[in-house]
Amino acid sequence: MSNYTPVALVTGASGGIGFETAKALRSAGYTVFGTSRRASEGASIDGISLLPCDVTDDASVAALVTQLVEKAGRIDVLVNNAGGALIAAAEESSVDQAKALFDLNVFGVIRMTNAVLPIMRSQRSGRIINIGSVVGFVPSPFSALYAATKHAVEGYSQSLDHEVRNLGIRVLLIEPAFTRTSLDHNATGPDRKLAVYDEQRNAMVGVWQQAIKTGDPPQVVAGAVVAAVSDKKPKLQNPATKMARQLFLLRRLVPANAFDKSLRKHMKLRA
Repeated sequence: MSNYTPVALVTGASGGIGFETAKALRSAGYTVFGTSRRASEGASIDGISLLPCDVTDDASVAALVTQLVEKAGRIDVLVNNAGGALIAAAEESSVDQAKALFDLNVFGVIRMTNAVLPIMRSQRSGRIINIGSVVGFVPSPFSALYAATKHAVEGYSQSLDHEVRNLGIRVLLIEPAFTRTSLDHNATGPDRKLAVYDEQRNAMVGVWQQAIKTGDPPQVVAGAVVAAVSDKKPKLQNPATKMARQLFLLRRLVPANAFDKSLRKHMKLRA
């Protein structure tokens, strides 16, 4: 038996999946630190210490990890949860808007991972859990850039896992489908709207809102994180909800043309 309490760090822990994951890890016996861009010094919620961090800022990430190691001495689990969404036709977003989304969803993961890896390497142990999405392995019309960030996280995570596995570290993906969070309300819209896309974009917003309303609670995703952290023989990809597991299988078993037709119907796109 180990004689220390393992330490977990969860980014974007002020609400939704991040907050529920932090609570679930605490219940599983971890000392948990969460991050929020607006956290004040010494803040805590339900026994979870909240620390300020902006994952799009190198200095902020470095300061966070330094502070955490000073407080806890180690980092056993990093959950890269902080991120954002964008509902827009690909053509409706400027390159600057695309860069901002990638900076948060992809480079934020890379910044946090690069900051934590030296600590885990020195420990010869650790798990990095990246919150992906089903749109990391299926198309998502009118969120092409968001899907692109999640595809990037998928490729990065799976490749990195092979690089660090012999160092006692695993990098694992949690892939939720629609979850009952405020993602749709917090999603960014296009920065250069085009009327030609209005009808179908608005239909897509409706699909997202309905799917999130009837989706799984974030506690389900949090449970998948705890399972991945504790699994002695973890899987690289972990579809986290019933819908995610169904899509994971369908994407592999259903012929491409049939999958394409079904997706367009579900997303209320013209045949």
